[in-house]
Amino acid sequence: MATVELRFSALPEHVRTARLVAAAVARRAGVDEAVLDEVRLAVGEACSRAVGLHRNVGITAPVKVSLIEEEKQFSIEVGDEAPHAAPGDPSAAAGDDAEAEEDEMGLAVISGLVDDVEVKAGQDGGLIRMTWPTTPPPVPIP
Repeated sequence: MATVELRFSALPEHVRTARLVAAAVARRAGVDEAVLDEVRLAVGEACSRAVGLHRNVGITAPVKVSLIEEEKQFSIEVGDEAPHAAPGDPSAAAGDDAEAEEDEMGLAVISGLVDDVEVKAGQDGGLIRMTWPTTPPPVPIP
């Protein structure tokens, strides 16, 4: 299992770099060329979401991206360190409605782009794991 880790300051201008790196590693891992645009868009959305969460809360820690190549699949994990309120938590401020709606929209976009998505969130931060199937490289004929 090969893993590439990327950490970047929570600044919007770094999201493009994360997208480019993710697409390059996905291509090398064997993700179908027809799906690479979806990989780029999904990673861009997940990273933009993490950057927004960090900036809204004032967290200076970097956004973490792990690109994981396994035998028959390629996964990307985007992690943030922003505390997430549990759904229906009465302690969440009423002014957070617009942010929560934007967050839900971002997750809906990611879910529309990626068939296999897992979202974890808690007081210590959140993680979005997106997975795509890979095809093994062709075996050269001697």
